[in-house]
Amino acid sequence: MNAVMENEFIDAELTYIVDDGKPSIRYVDWPEEKHNERLASYEPRQTRIFNGRLLENPAKLDTFGFELLKRKSAVSNFYNEAEVKELYYSETAEIIQQESGAKSVHVFDHTVRTPDTSTHKEGWVRSPVRYVHNDYTERSAAQRVNDFFPDKASDLLKKRFAIIQTWRSIGDRVESEPLALCDGKTIPETGFIRNERRYRDRTAETYHISFNPAHEWYYFPHMTNEELLIFKVFDTSQEVDVRFTAHTAFSDPNTSPDAPARQSIEMRALAFF
Repeated sequence: MNAVMENEFIDAELTYIVDDGKPSIRYVDWPEEKHNERLASYEPRQTRIFNGRLLENPAKLDTFGFELLKRKSAVSNFYNEAEVKELYYSETAEIIQQESGAKSVHVFDHTVRTPDTSTHKEGWVRSPVRYVHNDYTERSAAQRVNDFFPDKASDLLKKRFAIIQTWRSIGDRVESEPLALCDGKTIPETGFIRNERRYRDRTAETYHISFNPAHEWYYFPHMTNEELLIFKVFDTSQEVDVRFTAHTAFSDPNTSPDAPARQSIEMRALAFF
């Protein structure tokens, strides 16, 4: 094991939203309403981020909100959207079903992320997200069920469901801008700032999360493309220890100046129990 893998922790800046008690509102394709935008402020916070590989009891989906798995993919080119949809969606659904115990899983979205803007494609190849966030709110999670199962939504929403995501390196390994995840048990029920992206026909919502010294952060240094992070962003169950987590990309101070750009793919899925 190399020195980076053996480090117990690193200290790095994470970017948090400043909580002023009001939501952040952006108008995406609605220029007539642009003057009503209300954009939030953000602040860097020096944060201790622990090496998740060194946990005595490995992190699990229902105890931390995330878990590192060893799972090789059959996909040969993650920049080929057709191949991702044909192969990786079914691979991901099977993994999420196995790890969560869900009766059924519907993978509905994916994003490839890299700072290399020459590869960016509208909608699904983008830059890493560098602020602490959780991808769904109570409203937007339920809306996803309505979006994909309009005829069954009223029944599905009466039972337990979750939104579970996966994250994988699609380069040889992650050497820059790794993903940090917060132990869901350490996130108080405060500091969730609604981030609204308003379109002409819909409003999308995520939570941006403000700083709290109780947060405990982890990362998994030098993740290879044969490893996979699975993590929870929403769960209706009141009986599990962790119903969600928070995550963000960050700049590792130990990253070599000539390290290759991070390349990763994240998948989003509805899990029904």
